[in-house]
Amino acid sequence: MPEPSLSTGIADSLRAGQILARGVCRHLLSHDFVSVEELVPTQGLRVDVMALGPKGEVWVIECKSSRADFQSDHKWQGYLEWCDRFFWAVDADFPTEILPDDTGLILADGYDAEILRMGSETRLAPARRKVMLQKFARHAALRWHAARDPDFSRAAW
Repeated sequence: MPEPSLSTGIADSLRAGQILARGVCRHLLSHDFVSVEELVPTQGLRVDVMALGPKGEVWVIECKSSRADFQSDHKWQGYLEWCDRFFWAVDADFPTEILPDDTGLILADGYDAEILRMGSETRLAPARRKVMLQKFARHAALRWHAARDPDFSRAAW
């Protein structure tokens, strides 16, 4: 099987982000974190990867395939109130010096990843954590249901 490509073309930006997300999710399992992709914490926001740790930690990971992809993201700071730690996931060609220093950094490809820098920790309030755990569980259950039932209506989401 050929290695997934991280093309820099605009049309391939979404696919490149999905490739990064796959590597990130694989790596997070080695830290005993489970993850879901494209979770909506609140109306108007959609995170690329949300991860749940063994002690209930909630991490958000945004996958960026290029400088332009990062510079056009005007919503990322809104994700901070929905997680304990925030990370960027990028490939080896990404100019990491443009990323904020107080955020986490993950170097990824389609097969694996490596955490290069831990983001600042800001623990969620208990009520917010409960909401996020419920959203995570429902999202994961609905994804699993859709995977095993091809006739499942996404309208029910």
